[in-house]
Amino acid sequence: MKRDMNQNSRIWLLLLLIPTLVVVTILAALWAVSAFWHPAPLEPWEPWDSQWARQQNIPGDIAFFYIAETVISTINVTLSIFLFATYIIVYEKTGSEFTIGLIIFSAVFFLNALVSNPFVIWIFGYRPVGLGPFALLPDIFTLAALAILLYLSIKY
Repeated sequence: MKRDMNQNSRIWLLLLLIPTLVVVTILAALWAVSAFWHPAPLEPWEPWDSQWARQQNIPGDIAFFYIAETVISTINVTLSIFLFATYIIVYEKTGSEFTIGLIIFSAVFFLNALVSNPFVIWIFGYRPVGLGPFALLPDIFTLAALAILLYLSIKY
């Protein structure tokens, strides 16, 4: 029984992953900039979220951390979906119980990335205020873990 991903699966996964990451990153960055970044002078027209950020007196450096957190956690959501799909493919080929644990592990990573995303927090009516760079650090560590797991899954 062959226990690794075949070459076609790797190529298709990479062909889907790279453009998806680029598009998701750009869209997340655009939304985050419109939601958290606000210029110093007041403009005649501004989005509601920018107005909210100005009312809350969020400084520009803190807004940068929320923009970065939105982008990184959105990338984490995308990577965890690809990791979940990769483990499903591996499980179909091997039937290993260990792979079931990896599927559950990737699902937990997905839920973690989803609930820590400022976009999701914003949808439910809350605003991420007050943590600054400490809100960003867990997402950076999660991104590193997901990237390593996905690399190992595709390589082997």
